Amino acid sequence: MTDAADLAALAGRHLDLVSAPFTLPRSRVLVFRAEHGDGVRVHTSEYEKRLSECRVLDAVVVTDAEGAVLPVADVLPGRVRFEGDATLTFDGPSALSLGGAPGVRVRLVRPDGSVEEHPLGDGIRLRIAADRTVSVESGGHAAALAATASVWDKWFAKCPVARDDLQEMTAFCWWVLGANIVELPSLGDARAIVPSKIGYVGLWQWDAYFIAVGLRHGDPELAREQLDLAFRFPQPDGQLPDVVHELGVLATSDDLPESDRANLRRAGSQIADPSAPVPLTKPPLAAWALRTVLAVQDDPDYARTQLARVIRSQDWWFAGSDLDHDGMPEYGHPYSSGLDDSPIFDGPLPTAAPDLGAYLVRQDLEIAALLERYEPGVDVTRFRERAARTQELLLTMWSSEESRFLAYGGGAIPGALGAPGGEVLHSDTVVGLLPLLTGTLPAPVSEALRAAVDDPSRFALEWGLPTVAASDPDFSPERMWRGPIWVNTSVLVAEGLEASGYPERARELREQTVALVIHGGGPHEYFNPHTGLKAERATTAFGWSAALFVDLAVRLSG
Repeated sequence: MTDAADLAALAGRHLDLVSAPFTLPRSRVLVFRAEHGDGVRVHTSEYEKRLSECRVLDAVVVTDAEGAVLPVADVLPGRVRFEGDATLTFDGPSALSLGGAPGVRVRLVRPDGSVEEHPLGDGIRLRIAADRTVSVESGGHAAALAATASVWDKWFAKCPVARDDLQEMTAFCWWVLGANIVELPSLGDARAIVPSKIGYVGLWQWDAYFIAVGLRHGDPELAREQLDLAFRFPQPDGQLPDVVHELGVLATSDDLPESDRANLRRAGSQIADPSAPVPLTKPPLAAWALRTVLAVQDDPDYARTQLARVIRSQDWWFAGSDLDHDGMPEYGHPYSSGLDDSPIFDGPLPTAAPDLGAYLVRQDLEIAALLERYEPGVDVTRFRERAARTQELLLTMWSSEESRFLAYGGGAIPGALGAPGGEVLHSDTVVGLLPLLTGTLPAPVSEALRAAVDDPSRFALEWGLPTVAASDPDFSPERMWRGPIWVNTSVLVAEGLEASGYPERARELREQTVALVIHGGGPHEYFNPHTGLKAERATTAFGWSAALFVDLAVRLSG
């Protein structure tokens, strides 16, 4: 069996200090290759701030006794090695340590342009304060190397074992999950695995679900902690917030940072500055995530506590997000869908979407099953009956003429309470495939969706399942949610195929998804469906892509 050191070495093959920075679990410090010239640069990772706003040191350049620059030779999770026997490592979450052979020096370039040099000797410590200022101290470099190596050894000791062809990427994805752990000081010792320390520093509700599903295979306790954080701060009416972060929560449009409002204005959004607060949440996959995590390590007390919160959030969708009162909840804001830039939001809001209907059906059925397991005396009739009613409404969104599910701008769906329906949104997107998740569609409907998954002109592209059909006018291979492949939607469609009676096709899609991540060089945020490579603007070392790769690797290795 591969040991922790071997797995760390496999992960180290991908630590290029460009797409994967040098960092430490629980730390907010990131080390990248210098953008111009030699050495490395240092940033902090902060909520809703770009790396350019979080500069600590613009360059850390190691030189030999003659002043020649010693370039980076290789990187492991526990240290960066420079040529000429010099290394950089962490000395706790908020300090870096450098050491080297006699005569080796380091040149530090601060953001204000000032430059200073120090001999490394037995080691120096770069202590980084909360205001990003750096103090230089002498320190025991050997002890720092050993302590950092120990942190990563303990992390990789939990790394799941996968098929030989999947093990290297599994190790790298496990590193991504460890690297993306941050502390949220306002919540005590809470450990949140953020989507990425490069730009997404907070616990997004949907991300927490997907991350927990992959994390459960090696660290079920930390997986449960992610769900606990996502469920811990409901609004008074039960709505779960979109984000839990170091400054509080993001639960309505009033909580949006100004940078997000500016982006919405540039996109021409009608709700960049709404007249009244709009709730912000994420799609209801909570019970699915809870059941999946509990399947690895059962915890009845935890399950009952979290299930009560999940039920309140599910009830909120019907009481607080059925905005036209036709029985089918809607997305009141694109952010609440998780697919912010999808063309289904090009029409008027709120949006009645088939994916939301499918999630609600699946969640009520999941809740009923969990209650039967953990609260056997509770009557689950209302959940099963609500699932049946919601599915009836979902099926009114099926267009037999177009042989697919449609979304409706303005909320109203045809046939609900006699309404003619809102603006029909004809874009052929992945949300139209997600009703497969119910597992209870009429056979002709599920067969048509299976045919769409297999159609090379629509969704059966070489590298996987695009988020908008390749034949659709709205398709763009690079634009977020308008064509690129996302690992999470591919996983959900595979889940739906299996639930709907197509297990072999589900396995094929899962195999295609892990092949995509390996071909693309890592668990990026999203991928160009024509090349299988990272889309230009996608974030790297992305949490849910990493976690879902781990989950797929374990499942496919069984």
